[in-house]
Amino acid sequence: MSDMNFLSRLLMKKDYLPLRGRDEMKRLLETYSYGVTPDIPVSVSGKTVSRSVSPGGETMERLEITLSGEPGIFTFPAELFLPERGADGNDKPPVILHIAFRPVPDRYIPVRLITGAGYALAVLVYTDIVNDDHFGDFSGGLAAYFGTGKDRRPDEWGKIGMWAYGASRLMDYLVSRGDLDTSRSAVIGHSRLGKTALWCGALDQRFAAVISNDSGYGGAASSKRGTGERVTDFIRAGSWDWFCPNFTDYAGEKEDEKPYDQSFLLAMIAPRLLCVGSASLDAGADPMSEFTTALHASKA
Repeated sequence: MSDMNFLSRLLMKKDYLPLRGRDEMKRLLETYSYGVTPDIPVSVSGKTVSRSVSPGGETMERLEITLSGEPGIFTFPAELFLPERGADGNDKPPVILHIAFRPVPDRYIPVRLITGAGYALAVLVYTDIVNDDHFGDFSGGLAAYFGTGKDRRPDEWGKIGMWAYGASRLMDYLVSRGDLDTSRSAVIGHSRLGKTALWCGALDQRFAAVISNDSGYGGAASSKRGTGERVTDFIRAGSWDWFCPNFTDYAGEKEDEKPYDQSFLLAMIAPRLLCVGSASLDAGADPMSEFTTALHASKA
C-alpha cells in the first residue's frame, strides 16, 4: 500500500474517534491507557549537590530533588546545565527538560549545542524514578513510595505515568528557583520516553512545548489500525506495566475497539506547541500513523 493510500485511509472519518473536551479525553486515557496519577499531596524541594563550570562556559549542577508527604520521603537525582546567557541575551534562560535514558555525558544529549543556543537543560534519568525491568516489577522507586504493586486496580497508573510524574516534580523545583524562564519550557523524550514526554505535557500545562521522537504506539502513533506495535507486543515483551491493567484488555481482536485514540493525547496539549519527530525507517514507531494522528489532533 502506498503512503498516500495509507494516509487517505487513516484520515477517513471512521478511523478516528471525534475529539472530545480536554477533561473527557484525559479521563479516557487515564482509564484505559496510562492510569490515574495518585492525588496525594507532596511538597517538593531541591538542592544543588555540586556545581562546576566547563571550558565551554556552561555551568553544571548536580541536583537532589526531594518529595515529602504522607507516604514519607523520596529523593532522586537530576542534572541542570546553564548557559552563560539565556536565549536572546535573556539572563533567565528557557528550559528544556529531557527525560533521558542515561545521564550526561551521553552522545544523544547534545549539551553544548543546547546551552550554546542560550537554553538551560535539565536531565532526568527515568530509572531514577522507577525501574524499567518489565513484567510488573514495581518493587522500588516511586512505585514503592506510593504503594503501587503488581496487583493493581484496573485504572491504576503504570510506569509511564510514574516517569511523567517525576518530570513534573523536577519542574516544580525548576519553577521555584527564580533564575530560569520556565514560562518558556519544553519537555522532551525518545521512544518510551517520548510517550512519557507526551503524557507529562498533556497533564502538566506549565510546559509551553512538548517534543516527542519515535514515540510510536502509546505515544503519537494511532492506537487503531496502525502498522507498528500492538498491545500483544507489549504483553509479549513484558512492557505492559508501562500502562494501566485495562490497557491489556484490548489485545488481539479487540485492538481497534478502544474507546480512545492517541489523537486525544496530542489534542490535550493544545493550544501549546507540539513537535512530533518520526524516523522514516522506524517501522515500529509507525511514522505515517504518527503524522496522521498529529494532523487529526490539529483540529484542537
